[in-house]
Amino acid sequence: MSFLWMLIVGGIIGWLAGLIMGRDIPGGVIGNIIAGILGSWLGGLILGSWGPEVGGFFVLPSLIGAIVLIFIVSLILRSVGGRSRS
Repeated sequence: MSFLWMLIVGGIIGWLAGLIMGRDIPGGVIGNIIAGILGSWLGGLILGSWGPEVGGFFVLPSLIGAIVLIFIVSLILRSVGGRSRS
């Protein structure tokens, strides 16, 4: 049950980060879940454990980490997609 709760909370965090950034996360719902979970890990590394905790995620560091992750992924995708082939 805790794994299901982690997926739901990770998806919500990834979705909120995508809304805040105004960018679509590649992969739809699966992309939201991955961005939320990886963003949670990244936010925990950068900011530590503080703020409210829901489903094993500290919401504020997780959200900030997901925003940073989406920003980095969008920069990478833009640079890869922006190259023209000769």
